[in-house]
Amino acid sequence: MTVWFVSGTGTEIGKTVTVAALAACAVGAGRSVAVLKPAQTGVAPGEPGDVAEVRRLAGDAVTGVELARYPEPLAPETAARRAGLPYLSPPEIAEAAGKLAAEHDLVLVEGAGGLLVRFDAAGATLADAARLLDAPVLLVAAAGLGTLNATALTAEALRARGLACPGVVVGSWPAVPDLAAYCNLADLPVSARAPLLGLVPQGAGALTGPGFRAAAPGWLAPELGGGGFSLPHGDG
Repeated sequence: MTVWFVSGTGTEIGKTVTVAALAACAVGAGRSVAVLKPAQTGVAPGEPGDVAEVRRLAGDAVTGVELARYPEPLAPETAARRAGLPYLSPPEIAEAAGKLAAEHDLVLVEGAGGLLVRFDAAGATLADAARLLDAPVLLVAAAGLGTLNATALTAEALRARGLACPGVVVGSWPAVPDLAAYCNLADLPVSARAPLLGLVPQGAGALTGPGFRAAAPGWLAPELGGGGFSLPHGDG
């Protein structure tokens, strides 16, 4: 069973586009892929969510599954409570991922926000679901100032729970990086105690599906199914 969890060190840092890049590379290599979004928040019934965006970018060959949808753009526990809708539990997430893994070569489970965002009133998190499957958790981090602390804290939380972190991907590498972003290329692996495995360019989600799929292997390391990426060099 090959199940990977993908967690951001925060929100709005390129997690969904990173999942799409992982899926695109795997499909391009001939693997069957499923993407599981346990909790989609901030999207009304009938509106496309993160799963639809992944499939638009990575292709219709990707199986997409969403377990729960809450209308307000809040943490899943808060959004469910305010909407009067059922909470989502780690066993439900693990069971869904396991079923998909029985029929696919790779299952990517995309979290909501950061690793320890609450899913229910008892404080269950994405990490609890990953523990049930003993699945690795790939970190998606921001590029600039402030990312080192968030990355170190998330990686420490993973280690405390006995979860493997195969590496870090920068989910939105800026077109014009500043000094902090350049320095973080060396510092992020130190903070995470895991290698830097990809740089997804800012604006990648605006590409057409074919353009995205053609470019995605150049953003990720071979460990993630990519063709390797080059580290940019700044003046600092």
